[in-house]
Amino acid sequence: MQNIKILAIETSCDETSISVVENGRKILSNIIYSQIDIHKTFGGVVPEVASRKHIETIDGVLEESLKESNVSLDEISAVAVTYGPGLVGALLVGINFAKALSYAINKPLIGVNHIEGHICANLISNKELEPPFLTLVVSGGHTHLVVVKEYGKYEVVGKTRDDAAGEAYDKVARSLGLGYPGGPLIDKIALEGDRKAVDFPRSMLEKDSFDFSFSGLKSSVLNYQNRMAMKNIEYKVEDVAASFQEAVVDVLVKKTVAVAKKYRIKKVTMAGGVASNSRLREVMNKASKDNGFEFSYPPEILCTDNGAMIGCAAYYKYLKGEFSDSTLNAFPNLKID
Repeated sequence: MQNIKILAIETSCDETSISVVENGRKILSNIIYSQIDIHKTFGGVVPEVASRKHIETIDGVLEESLKESNVSLDEISAVAVTYGPGLVGALLVGINFAKALSYAINKPLIGVNHIEGHICANLISNKELEPPFLTLVVSGGHTHLVVVKEYGKYEVVGKTRDDAAGEAYDKVARSLGLGYPGGPLIDKIALEGDRKAVDFPRSMLEKDSFDFSFSGLKSSVLNYQNRMAMKNIEYKVEDVAASFQEAVVDVLVKKTVAVAKKYRIKKVTMAGGVASNSRLREVMNKASKDNGFEFSYPPEILCTDNGAMIGCAAYYKYLKGEFSDSTLNAFPNLKID
């Protein structure tokens, strides 16, 4: 059997990542240059700064990725790249770099949906995993419940109507004075807080709806802080963080379990940056055991934006001959359904 080696590029937000993946599930290299320390100063990702940093670092990341994989460009079967969703300027850096590289080495170009990449991270970390399975995609920009029917075939059965879960984490962390990025900071400080200290709302929306809404929860946290300030009452930041996180996790887990039951799916996975959250993993694991689901999630390095997940998704496109041409462009609001 031919060993298919995909060189995959991910620049959708503030990580410049290039990976070499063999036969979809074996990582030969996965270099990630993170800009978190740069954007901390601004309290969030500045698109123009992110784009410029991608331009500065992408050559070096490619060189390091090839060196770590011990694979030459001649041995590459195809070049894959994220073309959406994401920041348009950041996406264009990766796309144009991938186009030039694909042309230079005369190998096929494969455009990959960023959300599909996150889902496929599970295929790398769990070698036994095969469709059908359910994935909760939960990150700074996305909150989706996706039924993976077969490789490359998806049905989105639920998604956020306003803030993504990770976005709510960032905004609440900012209001609590914790800094950026909010997810890991709240997760850490919540360990010291009382999860039942404040009864924040759980928005389940209409009966039988699998969609999400976190803007009301975010507003409730802000309103709580304002009420306490007006009454000159001190509160523990740890308690607010823990109570907020419990409300988010509660909704995410209940909706995921409801979808798995309705669609009679026994395999449940998670993906995206918030899939690294310790409380979410703990509660989802318990719920899966209680309901007889097989539950798995990627290691933290594959939850963040990375080239390896793009390489995995691209492999299954390669097998089907789903290639892109020189007209491939950035789609910042690209959907997966």
